[in-house]
Amino acid sequence: MTALPQNPVRVHPALRAGRLFVRLLLAAGAVVSLVPFLWMAIASTHSTSELFHSPPPLLPGGRLLDNLVRLQDTIGFGRVLLNSAGVAVVHTVLSTLISAMCGYGLAKFRFRGRGLLLGAVLATMMIPFQVLLVPLFQMMASVGWIDSYQAVILPFLVNSFGILLMRQGFVDFPDELLESARIDGSGEVRTFYQVVLPCVRPQLGALVIFTFMAQWNSFIWPLLMLNSEEKYTVPVALNTLTGLTHVDYSGLMLGSLLATLPLMLLFLLFQRQFVAGLLGGAVKG
Repeated sequence: MTALPQNPVRVHPALRAGRLFVRLLLAAGAVVSLVPFLWMAIASTHSTSELFHSPPPLLPGGRLLDNLVRLQDTIGFGRVLLNSAGVAVVHTVLSTLISAMCGYGLAKFRFRGRGLLLGAVLATMMIPFQVLLVPLFQMMASVGWIDSYQAVILPFLVNSFGILLMRQGFVDFPDELLESARIDGSGEVRTFYQVVLPCVRPQLGALVIFTFMAQWNSFIWPLLMLNSEEKYTVPVALNTLTGLTHVDYSGLMLGSLLATLPLMLLFLLFQRQFVAGLLGGAVKG
């Protein structure tokens, strides 16, 4: 018995042209977004004086090693990277854990005032960061934490965005599984870490990326808290390259390029969880 030939689905020319236009538009946007990174990479291989030639250099130069040595001698860039990595990792781990526990409590526990507490969390997102600078600085000074890493890490461990993101991930978790775990003798802590938390890995991955990037790029608060050069983070250390009469643009470009690499690596490691975490609340089963 011979199979009947299947007619291929014909795409309307207008629809095909529209898809092509969208793809070309996305490709153009990708190219435009990569131009600053390309210029940053090229500028890091030239001296500052060469960057102001007319026309500016469009190909890599031969000053990369000189710029790297000068950057290390000027601000101790290797030590600065380790400082930022330590602060960002500790802050990310603690903040993610706190956000997960708070989100779980708001999603799965019934208690009086839960709605009011959730509204308070939402309200804190409307408070400008600049309003908190002076009272937080006074608090850190009163406990003697100025020029310390705990002053950089602790004040912003509780993240309203992270709490709401994790709460959305926990809301759809079946209550029946929680009851089964409790009947089997599992405590709340064990249930949270071994049963619930592995099921919200997409939200965790997205929150890890957001939190790490925010702490890694933080500038104003570490600038206020850290006075010792050996404790500087990357943004604060790079800021010292801009003086009143001279700006080391090639050093800034090289330092910014090297500081971007950990963020790109983190996104490559967690990109699937990042996309799934952002889209998780948009699809309801």
